[in-house]
Amino acid sequence: MWAKSGFYQSGGAFGFRDQLQDTLGLKYINTDFMKQQILLASKHQFEEGDVLHWWHEDTRRGIRTRFSDDLLWLPYTVAEYISFTGDWSLLEEETNYLKGEVLKEGEEERYDYYPESDHKESIWEHCKKAIEHSFSFGEHGLPKIGTGDWNDGMSTVGNKGKGESVWLGFFLYDVLQKMIPIAKEKKEEELAQKYEEVKENLKRALNTNAWDGRWYKRAYMDSGEALGSIENEECRIDNISQTWSVISGAGDNDKKYISMESLENHLIDTEHGLIKLLDPPFEKGKLEPGYIKGYLPGVRENGGQYTHVCCC
Repeated sequence: MWAKSGFYQSGGAFGFRDQLQDTLGLKYINTDFMKQQILLASKHQFEEGDVLHWWHEDTRRGIRTRFSDDLLWLPYTVAEYISFTGDWSLLEEETNYLKGEVLKEGEEERYDYYPESDHKESIWEHCKKAIEHSFSFGEHGLPKIGTGDWNDGMSTVGNKGKGESVWLGFFLYDVLQKMIPIAKEKKEEELAQKYEEVKENLKRALNTNAWDGRWYKRAYMDSGEALGSIENEECRIDNISQTWSVISGAGDNDKKYISMESLENHLIDTEHGLIKLLDPPFEKGKLEPGYIKGYLPGVRENGGQYTHVCCC
């Protein structure tokens, strides 16, 4: 987190999602580090609720995108911080937003200098704004994936504005579940009720429209074609849809057990000691999910074992 570098990415940038999730592991060592990372991330949220995917502190330049999950790691980490420390005062801390022209229709990202706005609000308001911005659902009742979710390489699954993410449905469900008690503590009963209704609608959609018979699908593309389905030649089963059905608690009981059994059968390679992200990897199939297909089969997001320091 200090070096902001890796073997394959030496840009030295701060990643909004990556470093919030990485700081979750530091709560056992230094909760103030976690708090400061939350405050830093909140300063890189736009007035509209979306966030920079990554940025450089020295130049104050970064990239505004249509990634669908980045912004939700802020309320997720805030809820984890409060649960672990009991420090509710974080919600009252105030930070500024960024300002900048919103992405035009058809514009997927923009690297630019984004100045600080005069608009300052509490971390609680930052969290609410992130969640509200994420309430964009497709025809299957699942959150729209935009130009990628936790798997950045799925960049053309929903870049035309229709594709949906199953994993993001489970993640959003978990975020709402964590934030409802906080909304009640803040005496915002109407907001808590709204979150509860969205959460239940998500659970219904996930267990009907996202269920494939033996496991959960991964996404729906702009074309309406499914990813992570038994019907697929490639990416027939994806790991994080199965694991987060359990982590979030949104999966129906029978489906959770069946999906994890499928994960064990198809994604755990005991011979080589690997847990694959998906299988089979993308290579020569007809689906074009994005730049993930540019990686060699079994490398990085394309069916490899791809991990961060801590993510749940």
